[in-house]
Parts: sequence; structure tokens; C-alpha cells
Amino acid sequence: DKANMLPLIRRCCSYAPFKLQRVTSPRVLLYGKNKATWSSLGLQLQRDVCPLSRSPSLNPASAYAIKLQAFHTSLPFFKKKTPNEFETQNVGVVRRSMKSLEDSPKPALYLSLGGLVPFVSVPLVMAIQGTYYPELAFAQVTYGAATVSFLGGMRWGFALPENSPAKPDWMNLANGIVPPILAWQALLLKDITVGAIMLVIALGIALHYDVSLLPTYPRWFKVLRVVGTVVMVVSLLATLALKAASEVEVGNNRNKWQN
Repeated sequence: DKANMLPLIRRCCSYAPFKLQRVTSPRVLLYGKNKATWSSLGLQLQRDVCPLSRSPSLNPASAYAIKLQAFHTSLPFFKKKTPNEFETQNVGVVRRSMKSLEDSPKPALYLSLGGLVPFVSVPLVMAIQGTYYPELAFAQVTYGAATVSFLGGMRWGFALPENSPAKPDWMNLANGIVPPILAWQALLLKDITVGAIMLVIALGIALHYDVSLLPTYPRWFKVLRVVGTVVMVVSLLATLALKAASEVEVGNNRNKWQN
């Protein structure tokens, strides 16, 4: 009998070196000398316990399956959006924006787009001619200063009516004065580069006022303001890029003549 019992005891001990107990709170799986805390499955391992004392319904195969499941359990993470989801969202935003532009009053849409022609035409003409014209650049900065002053005055026109949601307080009226002051500074500066950069800052401030600080504006107007500001800023930066390229070319030609 002893010879028959010895292989059976060895086989049972090799199958289940741990005792499985269920606990109520989730813990992290850690091994210890006598006791070990368990992971979010709510299990607890205890070393050096006789395998014959475990529950009869828990066979060695299920014990190993639960142990492997505990090893491969991790905390839940937020699902990351795939590139396709980002592209879908971007397409949805563009479609809504285009729909808002279509819903805008036609006079406001056409006059706003027509007001962008002086901005776009300056770098376009210089790029076609392949020459930088300081007179055209100064005309663009001057027109930009007038546009920025107009955008600042819109704050006063929005806050002065009696039924307007914006009160004619110090904050709203003072914010309407900031863009014209920056435009005036841009005209006082002799360097076209610094003046254009000043206008870019003024356009950004005016856009922040209209989009963020005055949420009662209709959506079509906000979309129109964003599109117009982007076109104006890109046109000013394009003029500065042509100016820098012209200066580099003039410097290279001067070095050639000197050499």
C-alpha cells in the first residue's frame, strides 16, 4: 500500500502547490514566503499547504487556468482613438463649418471674401513677378491696420445696443480699443517685418475676442472670422517670406560682385 500511495501523493503535490481562497477586495498580485496578496480577480495564494485540502470542485486544470488569468490581468485603460476616427472627426468638423458658411447671409459672406482680395493679391503678384515690392508690402500692412481697427470697433457695435447680451462695461469697450492701438503701432514702425508681425498679433487677439469671449455670435460668423483670420495671417507671412528671400538674393548678388 505504501508503494501505491507514494506516486499518488507526488502527483497531487506537483499539480497544486498553492491553496486558492477567494477574497472580497481586489489587490495586487504579490508573492510572499507564507502569504501573497492577489490581483483584481479577488484570489489569494498561500504557500506550503497540502493540496488535498482544496475544494473538490476545483481540479488542477482550473487552478492553473485561474493562476494564468491572474498573471495576465491588467488595469483597464482608456481606448485610444485610431487614425480613422481622428480623420472622421476632422471631416465632420469641416463639413459642419462649410454648412455654417452656406447658412451665412450672402452679403456678409461675399463682402468678407471680397475684403480678403487685397491681402491675397499682394504676395500673389510678387510671387508671379518674382520680385519683392516694398510699396505693395506697405500697402498690405496699411490695409491690415484698417481691417484690425474695424474688427476692434465691432466690439463697441455689439455692446452698445440696449438688448445686447454684452454690456458696455470697461472690459468690453477696452477690448475693442486694443486692436486699433496695435494697428496704429504697426503703421508707426518703419520695418515692414515688425509691422506685419504686430498685425498678426492684433488679428489673433481680435479672433480670440469674437470666438471665445463673445459666445452669443452666430456660428456662421465665427466660422467666417476663423477663415478670414487664417487667410490674412497666411498672406502677411507669405509677404514676409518673399521679403526674406529677396534680401537673401540681394546679399548673394552683392557678395558675387565684391568677389
